[in-house]
Amino acid sequence: MPIPNSSYPELLSTTLDNYRDDWADNILTHNMMLKRMNSKGNVDPAAGGARLLEQLMYAENGTAQWFSGYDVLDVSASDVLTSAHFDWKQYNVNVTMSGLEEAQNSSDEAVHSWMKARIRVAETTAKNDIAQALFFSNTENGGKSLGGLQHLVQDLPTAASTVGGIDQSTNAWWRNQFYDFSTEGVTASSTTITHAMNEIHRRTVRGSDEVDFWVAGGTYWTFYEESMQPNQRFMSSTRAVTGFNTYGYKGGDVIYDVNCSNTRMYAINTDFLFLRPHVDKNFVTLKARTPVNQDATVVPMFWMGNMTTANRSLNGVICA
Repeated sequence: MPIPNSSYPELLSTTLDNYRDDWADNILTHNMMLKRMNSKGNVDPAAGGARLLEQLMYAENGTAQWFSGYDVLDVSASDVLTSAHFDWKQYNVNVTMSGLEEAQNSSDEAVHSWMKARIRVAETTAKNDIAQALFFSNTENGGKSLGGLQHLVQDLPTAASTVGGIDQSTNAWWRNQFYDFSTEGVTASSTTITHAMNEIHRRTVRGSDEVDFWVAGGTYWTFYEESMQPNQRFMSSTRAVTGFNTYGYKGGDVIYDVNCSNTRMYAINTDFLFLRPHVDKNFVTLKARTPVNQDATVVPMFWMGNMTTANRSLNGVICA
């Protein structure tokens, strides 16, 4: 029996609502950086608040001292903690059905096939949009998009810029590391890319903390790949697990991402990089709606959150 027209919105909403957990998982596994962050528990939902907060330790405890016998100990207050705050960013994608499509897909088999196709298109759109936003500078779409790697790991971190509510120009501890080929007077090539990586790696090592993930655009990826091809033993075993093409470098993975600028390579310590979706708006499906001026049904899905970091100094970028 054909499904009555009145049941389409409910069926569409129910189908999308049941699918949204898979949708969120599919988006995370679509991107190697998100997959790495997720495996470390750094896709961390937040319950609310005016902004997303990350607690930071910006100084060591000033009361620490070596002493002997009856020496006076320092018991003064030691202010070593602060917080960075990041704005919520909102994303929407809609699954729509016109009255004509509703009439054309009036059987059980047809409507399920139609919904599957539309959901696939919406999922692909969301995957691509979020993958691109991971590299945004916090200015795209009027500042409404994610504050991605160009914002959190900047090409010139000494310039005046506020990240997480903290001015990096006056707080050296809040600056990421950077290696600029032009500033260093070096021409970027397959014979110099490894030196740049060595420099960034050295600058980001703090005890056992070190970069574990490198993501490059086309030009720098090609330079690194050409430098490594004579030594195929540097291919990473991660590919067998993730399905992504990766090289290994000092215990970390090096990948290519089409969304990364051709002349950038990011050195990421994924212990300190987070994707923070809102716990109640992680691809949540709302009820179907019918516009007053269209013969159509619209089911909106929303995501809300942002990228955050708890330590910029342990991340770096190679640029030109």
